[in-house]
Amino acid sequence: MDQLSRELAETALDGAYGQLSEVAAGLDAAAVLRPSRCAGWAAGDVLYHQLLDARRALRTLASPGTTQPDRDDISYWRSYSSGGDVAPGSQLAAEHARHVRIVASAYLPAQLSWEWTETADAACRAARACPYDLVTTQGHVLQTTDFIGTLAVEAAVHYLDMVVGLPAAPPPDPIPLRLVRRVLGGLLGAPLAIGWDDETYALKGTGRLALTDSERSELGPAADRFPLFG
Repeated sequence: MDQLSRELAETALDGAYGQLSEVAAGLDAAAVLRPSRCAGWAAGDVLYHQLLDARRALRTLASPGTTQPDRDDISYWRSYSSGGDVAPGSQLAAEHARHVRIVASAYLPAQLSWEWTETADAACRAARACPYDLVTTQGHVLQTTDFIGTLAVEAAVHYLDMVVGLPAAPPPDPIPLRLVRRVLGGLLGAPLAIGWDDETYALKGTGRLALTDSERSELGPAADRFPLFG
């Protein structure tokens, strides 16, 4: 698979974070409590989870890597695949879900929206300004381009999670979804046997939507690997 370009990664991050900010601006006391696609989380919880990722982005983009990369924009997600350390259902995932639910509930909607928007904008500026070829995060070293790509992928998937109960939200930006497809294809390691569009592939590939019997038949043995990450 071709290496991810820095310009594409930065454009995808700008689009994904910008869309989350657009939706966040309209979250009122009722909207933050709308259910999301993440089990146990409302829309406001998903936004707070994303705020944590934007804060991590600021730390990471100021933390140059000093060894060779041990992850890229695709292999980074293997820890979030079935059996990985932070896969859905793991102890770490459950602890994080509890933390998010408790802390997010303490925010007023306007406060959460403001902090997300300010932090997300800063993270996008930091991504474009980062002078380092390598950065370190969560005990791993990645090329800076690959790290920016992981931020865009996470934000693109969580945008789909957050807006499921917000019918007025705009459709997802196609550029971040292209990176989600890239990751899913890299994890699958083979051409996709079904003609899903990018949004459907994102939802099916991350377990947000279950595979139907006919889809399992079309996918063959590869169906047992779904979800590819969660």
